[in-house]
Amino acid sequence: MTGLEIGIGATVAMVLLVYAGMHVSIALALTSFVGVWLLRDSPVLASRLLSLAVGDSINSYIFGVVPLFVLMGLVVSEAQIGRDTFDVANRAFRRMRGGLGLATVGANTVFAAITGISIASAAVFARVAVPEMLRVGHTPRFATGVVAGSSVLGMLIPPSLLLILYAVLTEQSVGDLFMAGIIPGLVLAVAFGVLIWLLCRQAPGFTGTARPDLSPAADTAGGLAVKILPIALLVALVLGGIYGGLFTPTEAGAVGALGAIVIAAARRRLGWRGLWRVTIETGHITAAICFLIIAAVMYSRMLSMTGLPSALAGWITAADVGIYGFLAIYVLVLIAMGTVLDSSSIMLIVLPLVLPIATGLQLDLVWFGIITVLAVEIGLLTPPLGLSVYVIKGTLADPEIRLGEIFAGAAPFAFVMLLVLILVVAVPPLATILL
Repeated sequence: MTGLEIGIGATVAMVLLVYAGMHVSIALALTSFVGVWLLRDSPVLASRLLSLAVGDSINSYIFGVVPLFVLMGLVVSEAQIGRDTFDVANRAFRRMRGGLGLATVGANTVFAAITGISIASAAVFARVAVPEMLRVGHTPRFATGVVAGSSVLGMLIPPSLLLILYAVLTEQSVGDLFMAGIIPGLVLAVAFGVLIWLLCRQAPGFTGTARPDLSPAADTAGGLAVKILPIALLVALVLGGIYGGLFTPTEAGAVGALGAIVIAAARRRLGWRGLWRVTIETGHITAAICFLIIAAVMYSRMLSMTGLPSALAGWITAADVGIYGFLAIYVLVLIAMGTVLDSSSIMLIVLPLVLPIATGLQLDLVWFGIITVLAVEIGLLTPPLGLSVYVIKGTLADPEIRLGEIFAGAAPFAFVMLLVLILVVAVPPLATILL
């Protein structure tokens, strides 16, 4: 067998194993080991070559940013800062048509700047925002759809776990990717707000006929300031430190995690048991990511040995589809994979194959990263997997709110995400102007 045949066979086998239900990291490692074995005709050499990938993949200072930002996000979630954010946003939008929906998007936008995990946003606002929207008369479809749609902002607005993962895989600057995610993230938030306003005006059957809340505000201006001040300080501490050149992203993660713990403890919302619980959960999430990255590096090295990425780059160049033709195919593949795989797994599988092509086409890899994250995040809202949808369903634990209803509510938001993705592709400065 030639190297190309082994590379194609290993890739096909890996995809089939994943679709058959095998964990992505195991499928990547297994096919990589067998692929190198076939290439070098020696299981011992395959073991040695792949063992090197274990140390090389995560033995990096920059990788320390992952557990630190995960810890910060979990502490923020445990301390119910998401509820405080929602209360403040609700005060701003409650008299408007669809005000609770707009408040959910606004709160998710702020919450994204201190968590970086879409699933955390989905879980928090499923408990906080959905009951409120149902109370004022919105339909379960609309209420859950707003939460599912706006939760994806957590993976685009910095600090974002997916942007960090992309930076590790492509050896790009985490700080540059964070800067690049700001404007597209804000554009997406505004687009969601416009969508909610239009739906409430033009499709009352979909949203329900909720009236603006004209009751006296429960919180005084001083009370709202107390709620928003810690959030503002944490955002300024982390993002201001990175962009002001005071911290590296890894140092900012450490400072942010410590700041979140101090704020939560000062507000008496995080005891020793809670801190122990989020620390253990941070370890579980980080370990899972470690295994995925190790397996992805094995997979990438095996593919490089087969010559498949270079061959694909040559085929794309020879086909003369151009940059936009390549991006269209790439985005369609990512969205299709998003129907059955989570975002991190998609990036780990696809990037080793397409990165040489993107480099050959001289694409800005930071801009390419924003396109990648937007495309894979659409998968969080699409059936049959739709991870955010399942998280909302599991968090609510309400048998009257069916899974299909949540997917239907999330569909308009997935469509708006696709429109914003097309806009970012057509106007690259949206992602690069701050660099």
